Amino acid sequence: MKKVQAYIEKLKSIENWDTYLMQESGLPGPRGNIELAQAVAEIGNEEKFLLLLNFTPEKAPVNTPQEFLAFCGALGLGKLLVEGKKEYLEKLRLLASDPRWRTREAVAMALQIYGERYMEELIKEMEEWSGGNEYEKRAVAAALCEPKLLKQKEQISKVLRILDNITSSINKSKDRKSEGFKALKKGLAYCWSVAVVGYPDEGKKIFEKWTSCTDKDINWIIKENLKKERLKRMDQEWVEYWKQKMIN
Repeated sequence: MKKVQAYIEKLKSIENWDTYLMQESGLPGPRGNIELAQAVAEIGNEEKFLLLLNFTPEKAPVNTPQEFLAFCGALGLGKLLVEGKKEYLEKLRLLASDPRWRTREAVAMALQIYGERYMEELIKEMEEWSGGNEYEKRAVAAALCEPKLLKQKEQISKVLRILDNITSSINKSKDRKSEGFKALKKGLAYCWSVAVVGYPDEGKKIFEKWTSCTDKDINWIIKENLKKERLKRMDQEWVEYWKQKMIN
């Protein structure tokens, strides 16, 4: 948080944020400046966020400093949701299918900002999104499967059911080479482990039923989750049992 606070003080001292944001974006590169984006989300306002979102994929291709502006704008919508401006859920849902992976990640992070204050409302919204396209389903899984949000068993139970339904939908997926499907598959490869650790008693039971699924992509998702250290820390004996079971 010290870095975020330092960026907040810097942003307060300058008028032209865009130039500074692009200079400090970390892009092109493997990691964008998330702390700076968090500072923007914390002290920015509705007008600023919407201006940043004008940097569409055409103006701001993936992995460019300009994309970082869009990332900051999308993340800022989480603050607006907390302020009660629920109309921006629709905008975030559209951005969930943005061709730029970082912008899609900002959507999940914005939803998590909302969930920290209004988890029950976030779950209700995500239940609706989970019936959408594969990018939207990926946003649902990534937004909900965040340890800091998974505190209450009743809420985690709902998250597990949403994950269960999303995983079930993979059986019906026809275009498995699409970018949307790949993004969803990659997300589910870690999200299950987060949710199971949040509520092991119920999570294990729901997870276990997928270990016998013959769908190759679901099989891969389950095996990837079993590799996660968080599951091993939770119950290594259980993890090893299901690893062996899936080999045989």
